Formats: sequence, structure tokens, C-alpha cells
Amino acid sequence: MPIMTETRARLRIERYADQGRCVSHLEDGRVVFVRFALPGELVEVLLDEPHGRAGRFATGEVTQVLEASPDRREPVWPLAGPLAWGGGLGGADLIHVSLPGQLVWKADLIGQQMSRLGGVDVQVPVARVPGDEELGGLHWRTRIELVADDQGRPSMRRRGSHDRLPIQTMPLATQELLDQADELGIWEGGLPAGARIRLAVPQPRDGGPVGDNYALLVDGRLSKGSRLLTERLGAGAGPAYQVRADGFWQVHRQAPIVLTKAVLDQARQALDGVAEPVVWDLYCGSGLFTLPLAALAEGRARLLAVEGSARAIASAKHNVKQAGLDRVALRRGDVAKILAGGAPKGLGHPDLILLDPPRAGAKAQVCRLLAASGAGTIIYVACDPTSLARDTATLISLGYSPKHLEAFDIYPMTHHVETVAVFTRTAGRRR
Repeated sequence: MPIMTETRARLRIERYADQGRCVSHLEDGRVVFVRFALPGELVEVLLDEPHGRAGRFATGEVTQVLEASPDRREPVWPLAGPLAWGGGLGGADLIHVSLPGQLVWKADLIGQQMSRLGGVDVQVPVARVPGDEELGGLHWRTRIELVADDQGRPSMRRRGSHDRLPIQTMPLATQELLDQADELGIWEGGLPAGARIRLAVPQPRDGGPVGDNYALLVDGRLSKGSRLLTERLGAGAGPAYQVRADGFWQVHRQAPIVLTKAVLDQARQALDGVAEPVVWDLYCGSGLFTLPLAALAEGRARLLAVEGSARAIASAKHNVKQAGLDRVALRRGDVAKILAGGAPKGLGHPDLILLDPPRAGAKAQVCRLLAASGAGTIIYVACDPTSLARDTATLISLGYSPKHLEAFDIYPMTHHVETVAVFTRTAGRRR
């Protein structure tokens, strides 16, 4: 039984939970979600304020480990560890977990959510991205966002307070980004108090210098570098993507390559034998998947690409034009409204739908519109297992079956995980 004082408890940790936490129970039966714990451990926990109606559950954070899991390791970035150990910064909630342990955690979470919310029992291994093991799970972020403290130094907020802790490095950032930060003197301060700082440094694919292909934004305004950045999926030949410095792009240095390959592998299988496939690319962003999808079927694929962000769709239009693609119809707007209004002529009956929605997922209305299209295959790229699981249940109810699921650890040291799921229309269902 847990030993509990007013604000502290000694707990045996039971299982993984979401948001980088684990589950235990207090002696009064309440669930407690514990940060910086691992299943099987005996830990001392400092409890936060009770949560939920009538305090039905609690949260807390490890202050001492009495019996450690084999998957525990010393935080390689102590400032991101527990508050009691001098940490408290966000952005690395699995910093206390070994790299193999992180993969187990994320696979378990996917299985939990797909079973509980999706009604599907799956066991999916989480694949490590090339290079991450050699780098110890560090140096993968090509973009960072910070805030200047009262003295103008880059800082991050300490959890549970309004205090800002100045930092002099960011271990999750790529070495190229850190070198650029040093060259710009970012860590030295001198910024307006409270200024929002964003540094973006695309990963050089040919081993060459960064040059002016970087951007330092201060409160959204370009301070140094280029407003328009160039991203590539490989060295030498291949499309170049123009992306706004304040726009979205996959943050892991290898994520665009890994995810594009996974999507194309599944798309080719789905469209095998289709001479002139119709493809919908929903939430297309700057066109990461649009360009390679348009090259399917020897360039005879016809695409409808939809994106809500004006900045992203402007980049997508530029990228499509630069690639010489004339069979892509780009639409800006809410995906549900665009689909409800009807697809352009000749694009109303897709053979394949790809969607890469925001963290909240596609949701029921969009899922119904996907099903109404009669598409034979849906490829769903998700950054949140909970949202994917909810949408999985909806798609199953609409006549689709999950065919394939794979997962990638493109967010080492954090609880986030990326998945690529494939759904096929159940035989006998009408278009």
C-alpha cells in the first residue's frame, strides 16, 4: 500500500500512461499520474493539487527513486529532469528513460489507445530513426523556440511556475543549429525581455555549410537569415521545398525522409495497376507528400491537395510549380468545408486518400466525408495515438478496416510518437 502524507506519497508504479506519465494509486484509491517514473519502480512522489471533479485523481512528480527500473538512466539533460533534481524544463519528458525503454513505452501507449479507443488490438514496434542511436537520442531538432527572460537571455519556463530559467544550449537541437546559434551569439542574450525567439536551420543533405539557409525570428520578425528556407529530402537530385521560416515543417532532421518513404511504399501498393489514379492529399502543408505523390503512376496521378494555412498553401503552390507538376489542384481552407463543398471536376472519386492532420486528429466529420468519397485506401499519418485511435473507431464504423500500422520515434526524449496507418474499404461496401 502507498505510504502518504499530505503532499507526498511512496508509490509502486503500475503502468505507462499518456503525456509522459505513469499510473499508480493512492491509498484512498485515487489514480495518480506520475512524471519521471517507470513501471515497477518504487518511488517517492511530490503530489500536485488534486484534479478532476472533487479531486478524483492526482498528479505528481518523482523526488526519489527507491527501486529503479532497468530502463532508467541518468537524465542526459539535467535541466529537463525532475524539479527535485534541479530540473523542471519542458520538452523532454522521457529524458530519464533509456533509448530502448522509450521505444517500449511508445509502443505500449499506441497499443493501449488503439485497444481502448479504437477497438483494435495491435502490437506495433516503434522504429528508431537512422542516426538517433549514435547521437544518443539528442541533436535532432532543426527548429527551436525560446523566450527571452528579464535580462534578455534565451530561456524556458520551469514547470509549475512562471519562472524562466536561462539556458546556454539546447541538447535536442542539431549540431548545425547549435553552431548557428553560437555564431549569432544567441546564448549571450541582449534580446528584448519577453521576446519570442525562433531559430530554424534546415539540415544540409550534402554535408555542406548552412550558408544563409537559416532564419532567426524575434517576435515573428526576421532578425537574421532568410524568410524563405529550402528543405531537401536528400543530397543532389530531387525536389527542393520552399518553406517559410515561420511555417510548419517536420522538426526531426530525418523525419521528412522517413515518413515520405513510409507513405510512398503504402501508396504504391494501394495504386498498383491503377493507370491514372486520383489522390487526395489532405492537410498537405507545404507539399511534403504532394510532390512525390504526384509522381506516382509515371506522373499520371491526379491530385487534390488541401491545406488550411495560408502560409503553407503559398509554399505548396510554389513547390508544385517549381516541380513542373500540372496535375495538382491546390485548395486553401478548412478540410471539412472543402470536401463538403465538392471536389473539383475529375477529382471527386479518389482511389487513395492521404491525410496528415494536426494533433487533434481528423475527427468524425472529416472521417465521414472520407468514407463518402468511396476511396479504396486511406493512409493516415498521425502524431498523436489518442487521436488516431478515436478516428480509427470512426473509420471502422464507416466501413473501413485497419490493414497496416507502423510507428516511428521522430521525437526522442519525449512522449510523442508518429504513426502511419493504412485503412482499406471493406469488401461489399458501396462507393
